[in-house]
Amino acid sequence: MRIKSICLMSLFVLLLHSAHAQGTVPTFKHDAGQGSYTLVGRDPAQGGTTTIPTVLVPVTLSFEAKKTTGKPFVMDAAADVPLVLRSPVFSKFAFASGGATQYADAMLRTTFPKAEGWHTLLGKPEVKPVKITVPVGYGYILTSKKTGGSFAVVDVEFLQREIFKQLPKQDGKLVVAMTHNTTYYADGDATVCCSWGTHGVDSATGSSFVLGSYLRAAPAVVEDGDVQPLTQQLAEFINDPLHDPLIHGRNVTIPGNTFPGWMRPAAMSSDGRGGCSGTGVASTYFLLEPTNTNLKNNFPASKAFVAHAGEATYHLQNVALLPWYTGGSDGPGSTYSFPDAKALVEPAKPCPVVGRPGGGMPAAPKPTVAAIPSSGSSNGHQLIGYWAGYGAAGSTFPLREVSPQWDVIIVAFSTPDKNAPEGTMQFHTPAGLDTAQFKADIAYLKSQGKKVMISLGGGGQHFTLADPNRVPNYVSSVTRIVTEYGFDGIDIDFESPSLSIGPGDTDFKHPTTPSIVNLVSALRQLHDHFGPKFMISLVPEGTQIPSGYPSYGGQFGSYLAITYAIRDILSFIDVQDYNTPPLQGLDGEIYQPGSVDYHAAMTELLLHGFNVGGDPAHFFPPMPADKVAVGFLTGDTTPTIVSQAMDYIITGKAPAGTKYKLQKAMGYPGMIGAMFWTIDADRRGSYNFSNVVGPLLHSYPAAK
Repeated sequence: MRIKSICLMSLFVLLLHSAHAQGTVPTFKHDAGQGSYTLVGRDPAQGGTTTIPTVLVPVTLSFEAKKTTGKPFVMDAAADVPLVLRSPVFSKFAFASGGATQYADAMLRTTFPKAEGWHTLLGKPEVKPVKITVPVGYGYILTSKKTGGSFAVVDVEFLQREIFKQLPKQDGKLVVAMTHNTTYYADGDATVCCSWGTHGVDSATGSSFVLGSYLRAAPAVVEDGDVQPLTQQLAEFINDPLHDPLIHGRNVTIPGNTFPGWMRPAAMSSDGRGGCSGTGVASTYFLLEPTNTNLKNNFPASKAFVAHAGEATYHLQNVALLPWYTGGSDGPGSTYSFPDAKALVEPAKPCPVVGRPGGGMPAAPKPTVAAIPSSGSSNGHQLIGYWAGYGAAGSTFPLREVSPQWDVIIVAFSTPDKNAPEGTMQFHTPAGLDTAQFKADIAYLKSQGKKVMISLGGGGQHFTLADPNRVPNYVSSVTRIVTEYGFDGIDIDFESPSLSIGPGDTDFKHPTTPSIVNLVSALRQLHDHFGPKFMISLVPEGTQIPSGYPSYGGQFGSYLAITYAIRDILSFIDVQDYNTPPLQGLDGEIYQPGSVDYHAAMTELLLHGFNVGGDPAHFFPPMPADKVAVGFLTGDTTPTIVSQAMDYIITGKAPAGTKYKLQKAMGYPGMIGAMFWTIDADRRGSYNFSNVVGPLLHSYPAAK
């Protein structure tokens, strides 16, 4: 089977190369650094002008997830067409590269400044509108109550496929598809968000294309403007015309340009630390420029180059040029960014080699400060954390060494056993630890008043109980794991797409999706077997709970039916506020992840209750405060933000600058507390979170 798979993949790549050769826009090869790269147009050494025939495709999106006056909400780009035609995308503008010309041509001429009389232009486009219905589960609408501006979040792969179902093969032409006020997520997973579009060669048709959005009258949370998203994707297409977005990042050899792994400039990083961003033009998945300051989970934001074209003002994306990626060894030019040459003043820095000589993960460093002792008294507020003692976490310290501040320790993970009957879960003592000692550590923590649970699933693990015949295997295997190790209960961490609401399943109180119905049944069987002290927790991603507010279907709101069905036996639920896209709060405003506003707004959806899919007929009732926690990622936040968010939610005291106002002004003093991924990272950081957040939670008056 393996040989057959390799042969089929080789055939696929061969066909992909053939499609590129027959249907793409003109390209040329350029040697730079240690590689050879394909760009759009004609070799600058040949001079002359290359005019690329262009098809402009304004897309009308009709969203079934939101309706107005009984009809689907429509996001139409048709009115943006004249504005795009007058912009530097198609019209001439006086760039610093010399002479008035289009954005793409000026970018190439900045890359190759010695090429005189050489131009690459987009021809006057044919305009071919398309209309696409976005089913529930493939996108949703966010609308600011304050401004009335709306913004769409859409599955980019779904949209690309739908566009080219309506467009026949465009040999030698560039398709410029444009949406209105839309951002995108990748991999069919709305937690992989957000980008301004995509570009390259469509696998189904072999057509060259750029997909981006035009921004006009967007909510204030959107910082970029007008043609900035389109120019970003156009620039990336010029520098990487053979990129195939539908197989990008999936370990398939494709003919797109590949560079040494590059670091995002620290000054452009939202956390000020930079970080590895990929080996292609722009970052992996999100296709963001190194000049973008926002990373995963937010609407992209970048300082624009402002162009005044007649009476109109346009915002153009500052992009990295080829010499930036190749380490400044391009030869013809030494400018690293365009249109603003000062946006990037030095070439990319290579990604550091991870690990140590001989392979493997580095040993977990010892904390440089002591963990703060526990007060010993319980006030109902708890610090919950995941202990991930496996190699990928770079951590092998014993369970008994976790900080005493942690009240609930969740061991990650029990995973699906692919070598056993379907539905079977497995768990093995992490490598480097003795099984008998591991079990003794669990017993020790329990003797200290801690709760120790086992998490089932985890990111990247596909698991479903769609077939009811799998339920007995699931129940028996989980029972065996819990009994053998002495766990207090189980944590459910089945992420997208393991749990997805089926078509026609519209009522969370009466679900019909088999994977959801059967999981609820299995959880009740486990609770009945172990008794009332058996703990069950849920750790949904943002798309699986708060996304159920603007839309219900597919991955959006997929944990709502489970939460509602087991609320009587549920110990707590802690929504991941890090694996989540921008969403809307009960105040009708849109919030970006990572802020106190976001943590308060998303958590209050559960604490206050909300209309599922915006429909008053489907109201999700409030969860008891002592069953709701907030989920944080140590590498994605700070102790200050966490402390401010918890203090605001529990006491109602808003920190300076907070925009979201709690529906319950006095806060929720009974709320259980905070969850972290991971205890391991907190220890590596010398207890930088547990030493701050733990004492804070334990200092509040006892929850009533």
